[in-house]
Amino acid sequence: MAKRDYYEVLGVGRDADAAQIKKAYRKVAMKYHPDRNPDNKEAEDKFKEAAEAYNVLSNQEKKARYDRYGHDGLRGAAGGGANVNVEDIFEQFGDIFGDFFGNAGGRRRRGASGGRRGGNLRVRVKLTLAEIDAGVQKRIKVRKHNSCQTCGGSGAKNNSSFNNCTTCGGYGRVRQVQSTFLGRMQTEVTCPSCNGAGKTIVDKCTSCSGEGRSYGEETLTIDIPAGVHEGVQLSMSGRGNAGERGGSPGDLIIAIEELPHEHLRRDGNNVIYTLFVNFVDAALGIQAEVPTINGKAKIRIPPGTQSGKIFRLKNKGLPALNSYGKGDQLIEVHVWTPKQLSNDERRLLEKLRSSPNFHPNPSKSEKGFFEKMKDYFS
Repeated sequence: MAKRDYYEVLGVGRDADAAQIKKAYRKVAMKYHPDRNPDNKEAEDKFKEAAEAYNVLSNQEKKARYDRYGHDGLRGAAGGGANVNVEDIFEQFGDIFGDFFGNAGGRRRRGASGGRRGGNLRVRVKLTLAEIDAGVQKRIKVRKHNSCQTCGGSGAKNNSSFNNCTTCGGYGRVRQVQSTFLGRMQTEVTCPSCNGAGKTIVDKCTSCSGEGRSYGEETLTIDIPAGVHEGVQLSMSGRGNAGERGGSPGDLIIAIEELPHEHLRRDGNNVIYTLFVNFVDAALGIQAEVPTINGKAKIRIPPGTQSGKIFRLKNKGLPALNSYGKGDQLIEVHVWTPKQLSNDERRLLEKLRSSPNFHPNPSKSEKGFFEKMKDYFS
């Protein structure tokens, strides 16, 4: 697939200066940041694409070549865009994200001892409508990798159990020289021997065999905001599996599952209740009690209410996630027709059958069920 224009990727014009390019990249990168889009391959690709574009447009030399020759001018050049790795993006541009995710860039880099980052941990949390309405704090037990208590996660027996890495001389990074059609290009990359730590372990911790972590059970406290819904995934930074040998921990991914309500069904931020009344109450009117998310409410059914009539209880629905306002509770009235009648009931109804008021005579203004629902949800 042909590469998109880098200016188009960042949403800036070709006359944009360095500050505008950085601001634009920050905006696009935050939109498609992996923490905000867990397990979203399309978002990850756009995140990489934005980083590739910024890598070129933020460098005067690369930008000049790109402006003159387009993508062909970058072939073979370091940072030209092949196989961009998310971890390297955080390592190279981590400061871009700091204001939004704390140390989001550094969090994804290798740990101080060069250990591997821990894997993400996934849990499913089941919530009632009442919990979704108010927000809730949940305590759950999970099986996960935890930092070794003996060595503090370093994987070493003690502080003197390290030697400087012989490959990078303790620097943690090595320089590579690559020949391109533009000449020899020099880049600096993470040391492959020590993973950027600058040191290697000589004597391993006996408790974790040098891994820096152990597998066990941990109780986690999770704060669930009000207004979540089925399928929402929340992310808690650094609460997943511990990394190896001091590597940064993974994230905790929380998948929301809604428990069905005994009486109510959800439609967006609204909840719907079906109220059955007999035709006597529908004809004469009645005060009915209906269940709500957090209790009960009384509503008046006026005389002559038709089956399919919808009543609304304002703000008795669910809140919107990370927003203001609440949905409503909609009460759909159904007139209940008895399936079996006693002889006395049959005689009474036979007398009423011929009454003019019992002959259906809907007015043209009467709306059908779907029109009514359309009015309420529009």
